[in-house]
Amino acid sequence: MAAPLSLTDLQLSHEIENLLVARNLRGMQSVQPLLAPGYCARAAQLLLNLNGNILIGTGFPVNNTFETDGPVGAIALYLALEQLAATPILVCGDPLYSAVKDHYNSVQLAVGDLDNAKQKSIAILQQLQPQAVISIERAGMTANGRFFNMRGEDISQRCACFDYFMSESHCPSIGIGDGGNEIGMGNIHQRLSHLNIVPSVTTCTELVIADVSNWAAYGIILFLQRWTGISLLEKIKPEDIIRFLSTRGSVDGVTRQNTMTEDGLCYSEGEALLSELITLSQRN
Repeated sequence: MAAPLSLTDLQLSHEIENLLVARNLRGMQSVQPLLAPGYCARAAQLLLNLNGNILIGTGFPVNNTFETDGPVGAIALYLALEQLAATPILVCGDPLYSAVKDHYNSVQLAVGDLDNAKQKSIAILQQLQPQAVISIERAGMTANGRFFNMRGEDISQRCACFDYFMSESHCPSIGIGDGGNEIGMGNIHQRLSHLNIVPSVTTCTELVIADVSNWAAYGIILFLQRWTGISLLEKIKPEDIIRFLSTRGSVDGVTRQNTMTEDGLCYSEGEALLSELITLSQRN
């Protein structure tokens, strides 16, 4: 069990948590009081000093491709954990899998195969024996066993199920989301009726929320940098990661256009937030 956070770390975490929902794009400010303060730092604690496999599930289906929100943060986490001597592995379905497999250690999930998802997930978990599992902006299973996007559309046939990696693993898990329909929101799903979504019921050890899920990854990385003394935040280049994804067919999850944006915001907004986090890390 992780040691209790210091008062300084708890205060910093709360400041970061406020920053991550400052825009309140999809109502996450109303969700924040449902979580015990310090969740950003506690999530980072789950990843500290790990040296084995860490599974990172991402890739929210939009039309016939994937959105930029999620994979950008997943890649940022991947690169940070790699620098910390862990072995990160991206877990996703096509077309995202085909876009990243030649550049990052990846495992493919079958799209739309809900009947066999649990059995296949357990087999992969037994093979890889992860020390932690992270889900960032992945559609989460609802109470009726289906998957829905922010518009209330049933996307089950276009979705690769990652939920069983959370429920069937024997290690800590982190869920990251920005709307209520993502994996991890099951921790508080009974209290999300005020949001205009079909909530996910899939739970996790620690839930982290943000206006844009990618940004939550940066908050977690800040604490990993703080506690290890290894420079991590400065090496994150949102523009480069979004360009990498964009040239491989990604779209903005809000506009559904192939642009250098995330959830309707220019990549520069993410860079500005990252700069704020870097300033916070230097001040505290």
